[in-house]
Amino acid sequence: MATREKPRERIRRERDERKQAALAAERRKKLRGYALAAVLGVATVIAVVVAFSGGGDGGSGVGQTFESTGGGHVHGLGVNPADGAVFVASHNGLFRAARGETQARPVGSSGKDVMGFSIVGPNRFLGSGHPGDLENLPPNLGLIASTDAGRTFRPVSLLGEVDFHILRGAGTRVYGSDSSSGRFLVSRDAGRSWSEQRPPGTLIDLAVDPRNPDRLIASTDSGLFASGDGGRAWRALGKQIALVAWAAPERLFMLEQGGKVSVSSDGGRNFRPAGDVPGEPVALMAAGSELYVALADNRVMRSTDGGASWSLRTQV
Repeated sequence: MATREKPRERIRRERDERKQAALAAERRKKLRGYALAAVLGVATVIAVVVAFSGGGDGGSGVGQTFESTGGGHVHGLGVNPADGAVFVASHNGLFRAARGETQARPVGSSGKDVMGFSIVGPNRFLGSGHPGDLENLPPNLGLIASTDAGRTFRPVSLLGEVDFHILRGAGTRVYGSDSSSGRFLVSRDAGRSWSEQRPPGTLIDLAVDPRNPDRLIASTDSGLFASGDGGRAWRALGKQIALVAWAAPERLFMLEQGGKVSVSSDGGRNFRPAGDVPGEPVALMAAGSELYVALADNRVMRSTDGGASWSLRTQV
């Protein structure tokens, strides 16, 4: 007679199955990126999610992830404007490094898989992904929100329906790309309701102008595109496939595989060299005028001079 599975064992088994499915999807995206890169004559394509941080915007890797001793696969970065702490969203939960700390520590106890991540104000976070081992929630969390700096999250909308891997917030505006369907969704009421817009291609990265939430830069499988009306219409900028982050003031940064950083002061029409990151990049973000990049060796580096030089901020 078969042994009856205990509820806790069943929850853990289902959690492991969700993780394996997510990793398989990431590998498929990565392979598609390699194929596209070969066509465009570049070495590889970085698939990322950029997480918006109050006063700037940030990023998190999807196609290119890295294993760390604490956080596991890292999906997102953000800076809390309340205290300057850096947050790392990962496969094994959310991690925090206060000012001066070089080792990020777990936040909360749920251990949820935080795929999409966005800091939208002091202690106010948005997220998406999959529940922790002992959370009685559907496999896809839809949009979740925290008002206590990530210690707890509550469902906002699309619970059980959507898994956002690209998630941006600016005021009451939220942009999200659902990994399962490829839909590009836009909310103008902090995520309570949504409308669907047509993206200019398969989204790899997205940056929001910190001064105007209707201005977007999308990095896609066919290059860079700009929108001035919240994603309703797009115009082509160039063939670059890269990470993008929009810093304040008018500075749009682009990070290509190999670590080359470029900056644009005209919304992405023209870029000039800015510097190099000290390793293989997997995520890029901007918070105010500062740049942050996560590297494949688990370090999170910070630049205060527009990408010309970098110093260690934290690691997971």
